[in-house]
Amino acid sequence: MDTIGEAIPTTGPTSVRPPFTAETAAKKARMAEDAWNHRNPEKVSLAYTEESWWRNRSEFLQGRPAIVAFLQGKWTRELEYRLIKEVWAFTGNRIAARFAYEWHDENGQWYRSHGNEQWEFDPTGLMQRREASINDVPIAEADRKFHWPLGPRPADHPGLSELGL
Repeated sequence: MDTIGEAIPTTGPTSVRPPFTAETAAKKARMAEDAWNHRNPEKVSLAYTEESWWRNRSEFLQGRPAIVAFLQGKWTRELEYRLIKEVWAFTGNRIAARFAYEWHDENGQWYRSHGNEQWEFDPTGLMQRREASINDVPIAEADRKFHWPLGPRPADHPGLSELGL
């Protein structure tokens, strides 16, 4: 399978498939984190089934075209977006992850958004269901914790637990 980095599949199913182990669930979460940090809606959408169902906050959508449109809008509003994900629990074809991301709006106000996701995967490793609950907390720029250059988090940058989040 072709990939960009190891994060974004460009054709076919992913190499990490259910049933998940602690190792493969962590790898799947890091692949998702890296893909979202690339901020390429079309490529990110390829990690989801054609008819993937989402709930993001109070928004409900279905299918790759809707995912692409949603992500385009998200990353137009959420500037300098940097995300960290961490596995909370897993079983069979499901993973629960917690995450935080930092971003600022067009006025320069910084936020740290905290959330939880529930993921369900098909047998090929594509996500068929995503449910996300997210809260935005305004922060001062001096309180930011995610300082790597835009793109995937460097391997040596601390994760959520190490940052005390």
